[in-house]
Amino acid sequence: MRAFSSGFAALALFTAAAQAGKRGLTWTYYNSALDPGVFNNGKGSVVAIYDYETYAPPSKNGAGGLGFIGMQRCLDCDSSPISQLAARQKQQGWATVFTLNEPDVNGISPSQAASWYKQNINPLQIKKALPAITSSASANQGLDWLNQMVNACGGGCYFDYINLHWYGPSFAEFQSHVEQAHAHFPGKQIVITEFALQNPSGGQAAQVSFYKQAFAYLDSQSFVELYFPFVATKPSLLQQNDPGAVSFVGTGSCLFGEDGKPSAVGNLMY
Repeated sequence: MRAFSSGFAALALFTAAAQAGKRGLTWTYYNSALDPGVFNNGKGSVVAIYDYETYAPPSKNGAGGLGFIGMQRCLDCDSSPISQLAARQKQQGWATVFTLNEPDVNGISPSQAASWYKQNINPLQIKKALPAITSSASANQGLDWLNQMVNACGGGCYFDYINLHWYGPSFAEFQSHVEQAHAHFPGKQIVITEFALQNPSGGQAAQVSFYKQAFAYLDSQSFVELYFPFVATKPSLLQQNDPGAVSFVGTGSCLFGEDGKPSAVGNLMY
């Protein structure tokens, strides 16, 4: 009874918050010294947080009062065992689940993903997102991979959201990709769980300019449910723990400064 009450409260919190804003935090496993609550200023612009896992966000303030969304990022993994998915969802009371992180470039076939989804995700009686796909335009990747998965499902995969990742050179290309996804799946809401300019020469200033345009655009689109800029950490932590991301994106899009307070990009979240 106690666990049910806690889960119900979390669901109610997220449902109420989601009506007020669309922004969320892409949290990392190495953020234990950071506080997501600094973005929860009572205005309701930032409403959600996910950490690629089915365990609660590692931080010094839990989820910071934001609605936590569990993610089964892999078919099965030590940090988020598929056998624990349903139990963790029930215990923590998520209202939404994200699934599979970029399977289109990680060796998972559309048919394999469809079978896995039917078995493990369909039974969850909550909102569901299809796997998070890259913005690759190559054959058998990105939206092409996702179309193949949906076809392999044969109408048997139950989902509420299309989940996009995007990295590229300009706002115009970002907008075009989002609208292309909407055209492919016009009856579904879209969540964008990673996005940033790809290592722009202008660094943080370029990311700020991009996000100003992107946030205004996404807030104005009724088919966009939630969006999560990459990434809710500070530059030194990203450099220490994910050099690949630093090479690909840079550190200019980090939402935290070295002092643990919002960066220039982070200040746009309010």
